[in-house]
Amino acid sequence: MNTPVFKPSDAVEPKPVAGGTSALGHRLEKHFRHTVHGATGQSNVEVLSAANTSLSADAFEIAQGLGGKGVSVTVLTGMVRLTDVLLIAGTALFAVFTSPEAAGFGLGNLFVTGAAILFALAFFQAADVYQVPVMRQGLSQIGRVAAGWTLVFAMFALLRTTTGIGTELSDAWIGAWFAVSLTGLCLSRFIVYRLVRHWMKSGRLERRAIIVGGGTAAQELIHDLEAQPDNDIRICGIFDDRNNERSPPVVAGYPKLGNISALVEFARLARIDMLIVCIPLRAEQRVLELLKKLWVLPVDIRLSAHTDKVRFRNRGSSFIGTVPFVDVVEKPIADWDMVAKRIFDLVFASLAIITLLPVMIAAAIAVKLDSKGPILFRQKRYGFNNEIIEVLKFRSMYTEMADPDAKKVVTKGDPRVTRVGRFIRKTSIDELPQLFNVLGGSLSLVGPRPHAVNAHTNNKTWDDVVDGYFARHKVKPGVTGYAQINGWRGEVDTPEKIQKRVECDVYYIENWSILFDLKILIQTPFRLLNTENAY
Repeated sequence: MNTPVFKPSDAVEPKPVAGGTSALGHRLEKHFRHTVHGATGQSNVEVLSAANTSLSADAFEIAQGLGGKGVSVTVLTGMVRLTDVLLIAGTALFAVFTSPEAAGFGLGNLFVTGAAILFALAFFQAADVYQVPVMRQGLSQIGRVAAGWTLVFAMFALLRTTTGIGTELSDAWIGAWFAVSLTGLCLSRFIVYRLVRHWMKSGRLERRAIIVGGGTAAQELIHDLEAQPDNDIRICGIFDDRNNERSPPVVAGYPKLGNISALVEFARLARIDMLIVCIPLRAEQRVLELLKKLWVLPVDIRLSAHTDKVRFRNRGSSFIGTVPFVDVVEKPIADWDMVAKRIFDLVFASLAIITLLPVMIAAAIAVKLDSKGPILFRQKRYGFNNEIIEVLKFRSMYTEMADPDAKKVVTKGDPRVTRVGRFIRKTSIDELPQLFNVLGGSLSLVGPRPHAVNAHTNNKTWDDVVDGYFARHKVKPGVTGYAQINGWRGEVDTPEKIQKRVECDVYYIENWSILFDLKILIQTPFRLLNTENAY
């Protein structure tokens, strides 16, 4: 059985997971996603009962203990590979200076270094040194790396003797390179070993899963998951709308923590990576009802095909060991995509701050001279996964009329807005301080715009106006976004306007790429020339 949920458990490297979504997955996704792309108001899909929407004391305590950020296995293994490449290349160059007989670093040295890198990566891969279970082992990991690196030089020595390749290279350089690289690789692997052990003890190197649906089906699934030798799944609890008579309060040693509405709240507090819906696939209507509520969460959602004894082709499903799943929703912008987007944000936000610094200084002076009060205005808004963040803006209202809770929407000719405020709001100069939010990590440069916590239309908060509204919070909000370049900025006085914003935001999330971000960023200054709805 897995380590109890209250304590982090050691994780192991998963087997390669086949990508793709089955035809059933596409069908289900199309059905429940219609609630966002369709009309406003309540969906025609009947919503499950949500009488109890608050977490129990036990569920809240468990959620509090499951915070913190995780470490992506994909990024970890990629960084270890990159470190190996840099070490081998760097020590090859360094060996020139440590061996007096070496005659510089020529094309021959460059060719041999490149070949050694390719062979080393291949041998290391064959020795499983990029697998987390091996990274957990100190001496075994170092021994495998040393053996792989030695084998590279053994192959080179054999080729040199039989074919004459590399005979022009200095023996002193080859010997120094081997020794220095071996030392560097072993030291780096010792550091990897310590880091991986630390991350495992803290629970950062595990995929945390919630079972949706209980009973015998969940019990069988849990037993089969725990029997997998390469299982990195840590089950954190079970949620089910059925009462205790139909769904026992404890299944295979794991507690039932609440209903589906409570699950949404739980996933907002805890770091959950995956939801496993353990309901027979033939119960399609019930599955659709569940997915309608769960889709707004920034997690992988998989339907367990275990209870139906289904065996999909690899391209139509994913597997944890031999247990099959239907992939319905994948966590957006994860692993290397998240790294690339963060680098994009840091580079372009820094350039924007440097370029627009004179404008920001002028705006700050104008705000200060125009009316009394602070230069900056701070407002609480929804961030990633409904996290409450504080967004910076240049103050555009009179201090005594400021509305940090967004109880009243700003309208045309609003008397609360100062003279300078009208100009900086129309030109969006008031948003420029949010570039510092980007550097701090609470905002992205491009993404769904962060809305105020109490934003509303016709006395209804926007999550009541648009079914599936919180799906836009599956990624980090942005300073600009796809909705803004499509003209949906400024006053939101009708349900249609917020519906269109959400549709654009969901489209962005589903079609994200670095080039898409760049396109939005380039178009933003030109779209800002349209100030029709900006007051």
